[in-house]
Formats: sequence, structure tokens, C-alpha cells
Amino acid sequence: MLIAQTYKRAGDWQGEALSVTLDYEGRFLRRKKLTTDQGEAFVLDLEQTTSLDHGDAVELADGRLVEIKAAPEAVLIVTGENLARIGWHIGNRHTPCQIEADRLLIQDDPVIAHMLSHVGATCEKTTLPFTPEGGAYGHGRTHSHEHGNSAHDHSHHHHDHGHDHAH
Repeated sequence: MLIAQTYKRAGDWQGEALSVTLDYEGRFLRRKKLTTDQGEAFVLDLEQTTSLDHGDAVELADGRLVEIKAAPEAVLIVTGENLARIGWHIGNRHTPCQIEADRLLIQDDPVIAHMLSHVGATCEKTTLPFTPEGGAYGHGRTHSHEHGNSAHDHSHHHHDHGHDHAH
């Protein structure tokens, strides 16, 4: 079975490629057997856990590339009159967010949706590819990533979230 041990960021590669379609959680990888959309199995074996983004590619041992594609998944389209304020509340909860000109996309989460309704947001459930911003803590690059607990290393800075907790 072919092994892929290197990756190239979107824009750093070109040409023909196989593809593998993964959801947001599935794009955080280190070592895993994957199957391309064309049916070819391979083992991804990276040096450390890496967030592969839509448009990145991994290089197989035989030199062929496999493009990473974002799979459609359950998301909320978040809109409202003050998207900056709404976005602040999303970020304050360390929730991955895809930022667009007139809307925000987050993973479908009824608790966050309820909170956002209290700050003037409208949330509409749908299914779309989810490609959130990388952020200051390295999402979209290599790092240790634990979902749900905001388990980031904040030792390099200090900020107070106001009422809940401080780092």
C-alpha cells in the first residue's frame, strides 16, 4: 500500500491529482489509512498531527498527489445585523468559524445557536463544506488539537474572557 508522508499547502502545488473528501474533524490527521474518491487506498503518515485544509495535497510515495477536499457537513449559517459582535461571541467560545462577507458558518451546535439568538443572530441549518479560519493558535497548520475543550496552549499570552474564565 502506498504511503504519503508529505503535504503541500493550497497554492504550492498544481497539476493532476487524485482526491480525498473529508469533513472538518477528519482533516486533523497524523497517521491514518485513507481511500481516495477514486477508490485507491493509502496510508497517511505525517510527522505530527496536521490540519489539512481544502485545496491542500498529500504526496504519495510514487509522486502522485491527492488533493484534500472539504466534505459537506451539518453547519449553521449565522447572519445578523452586527456580524462583528456575533463573530466576537463565536470566537470567545473558541468555536471554529468560516467567515464570509455577509454570513458566518459554524458547525451545527444547538447550544451555540441558542446563545447566538440572544445576541441578535439568526441561525439556519444546512449542509455545506466547512472550511473555518485558521486562527491565531495554529488551526490550519500543525499542532495538538483537542475538540470541545479549547485545549490550546495559551502560555504565550494572557487574556481575560470577562466572566467565564481567564487564560
